[in-house]
Amino acid sequence: MAPPQKFFLAAAIVTAVFVAATTGHGTNNAAEDIVHSSCVHASYPLLCVRTLSTYSGPTIKNRRELAQAAVKVSLSHAQDAAKKLAGVRETVGKKRVKAAVVDCVEMIGDSVDELSRTLKVLKHLKASGGSAIEFRWQMSNAQTWTSAALTDDDTCLDGFQGIDGEIKSEVKQWMTKVARVTSNALYLINQLDEKSDKPHVVRS
Repeated sequence: MAPPQKFFLAAAIVTAVFVAATTGHGTNNAAEDIVHSSCVHASYPLLCVRTLSTYSGPTIKNRRELAQAAVKVSLSHAQDAAKKLAGVRETVGKKRVKAAVVDCVEMIGDSVDELSRTLKVLKHLKASGGSAIEFRWQMSNAQTWTSAALTDDDTCLDGFQGIDGEIKSEVKQWMTKVARVTSNALYLINQLDEKSDKPHVVRS
């Protein structure tokens, strides 16, 4: 986990970006407020702001919709990585590298499935008006599946230990990107729960 100083620095940077983005326009809509205030203490705050500020889906009106948007971003990255890995699987020749890629394809497939399940839960999350038991059950499912998706991303990279070369570098780049946006998504999901956990920092 990053030292506290890094979190303070990241918070200051995100705040500066927010001020710079809003000062020149004279307006500040609710969606921008939610994105910037929610991303300040995320695992990767600048990435959080960048991916969600450019989110092209429906206007974000509350933190539940922000968490949904974050999961959609993560799912999109995972699906993109899955396509790239599938292409690599068909061309790689070395047995050990191919085995690592095949395992990674399976892991990213699981991650896509888990993120899809998370998104489905969030769309029906009873943040208000439902019973506390129902809310806790839904939150537990969303947190468990998103955490599992992160584990799958890490497991994929574990398979490349002791392997060097361009393929490993490419896979690491793809999976690190997926893991980081998924980590931010988990953080935003946790913010819907008063018993939220600490951010998950992706291994570099």
